[in-house]
Amino acid sequence: MSNLRLDAFSKADAEKIWRLAYSTQEPEWSKSNAPYFEEYQAYASLDDFINSNDWSFLQGEQRRCIRVDNEPLGMVSRYWVDRKTRWMEVGIAIYDEHKWGFGYGSQALALWTSACFEEYPELEHLGLSTWSGNSRMLALAESIGYQKEAEIRAVRFWQGVYYDSIKYGVLRGEWEKLGYLKQEAK
Repeated sequence: MSNLRLDAFSKADAEKIWRLAYSTQEPEWSKSNAPYFEEYQAYASLDDFINSNDWSFLQGEQRRCIRVDNEPLGMVSRYWVDRKTRWMEVGIAIYDEHKWGFGYGSQALALWTSACFEEYPELEHLGLSTWSGNSRMLALAESIGYQKEAEIRAVRFWQGVYYDSIKYGVLRGEWEKLGYLKQEAK
């Protein structure tokens, strides 16, 4: 496996990320990343991208750049559904479709899940939400040990078709048993 790591987005990443993910209308990654929200926006220039909310979002402390051999190719994210009740969800996007199918998503999401559990020792559960139209994400979540926890039927209407919202999750103890996280002494 290539050298994959997760770290903060830097100014030096802006042009590569813009070209990979935000310079064209309807890049492949945007077709499976919740397209029903219709939030994707292309930027005509690098300057437009650098001054956008999308670039600001990527630079937030709850996001990390996925790098393979020092080249940015996507991102992982996390957000609090409810901080008070310790409910966090994670997400991932691999922008470069030429890198799909090589295990980078699995490796990145496994690293990110471990990082979330390590950085937030109070967490017992991590969630991931997707939709039935994103078969790659469904397979990815299951391949690393996330369990399907809910399927809300026919709530994502996109291009004349109803899709389901799918919720996955993993418990800290399950993640430890899978060998991704060091078990804490009890």
